[in-house]
Amino acid sequence: MKGTLYLIPSPLGDSGVEAVIPAETLSVLNSLSYFVVEELRSARRYLSAAGLRGKIDSLELYLLNEHTSDKEIELYIKLLLDGNSVGVVSEAGLPAVADPGGNLVARAHREGIVVRPLTGPSSLMLALMASGKSGQGFTFCGYLPVKSEQRRARIKELERCAAKTGYSQIFIETPYRNDSLMSDILMVCSPGTYLTVALNITLPDEFIKTLTIEDWRKNTPSLNKKPCVFIL
Repeated sequence: MKGTLYLIPSPLGDSGVEAVIPAETLSVLNSLSYFVVEELRSARRYLSAAGLRGKIDSLELYLLNEHTSDKEIELYIKLLLDGNSVGVVSEAGLPAVADPGGNLVARAHREGIVVRPLTGPSSLMLALMASGKSGQGFTFCGYLPVKSEQRRARIKELERCAAKTGYSQIFIETPYRNDSLMSDILMVCSPGTYLTVALNITLPDEFIKTLTIEDWRKNTPSLNKKPCVFIL
């Protein structure tokens, strides 16, 4: 019998686990001994808070990040083929969505391994829900270019696409670059374009607003080092 690959959501910040992770997800998490995680220290903290406190040393944790090789992924697949169920945990939100995990999931499918996504918070969907923008048609654009000139060109492209198609254009950035991204958005977008900024979703200081570029220019919040979703 092959094991099952469980995709386990994690909180979007330092909110209580029980407030954002359903009981069924926590039940599955507590039944597992093998985890593939994005970062060991934060994964141990999450697993401990989720009910495995005192059992962490008995778990087997394996890294899955941008540096993970295909050879390492094959080792994780072997665990599953040997009959062990494995949980994939990202740093925040959903595994394999703008986070590592996609390659492991693809390999699992090719081996006929059952993949079970579990319920939990998605910053992208929560931001879209609260934005007032189209949920009928939308595009997740991931991370924009790091270099400012290329990023501004991409922002203009997304603005034109949103105006032409009516599709909401969702994108994110590494938290320490949020302010520079916001600056570029305000520089290149038209005054009447609507922008949603969704900051620290599910946390006590959650901030979600949809305003015109003109209004954002009048009162620009500090977004530095805080998880944020942008929607044009």
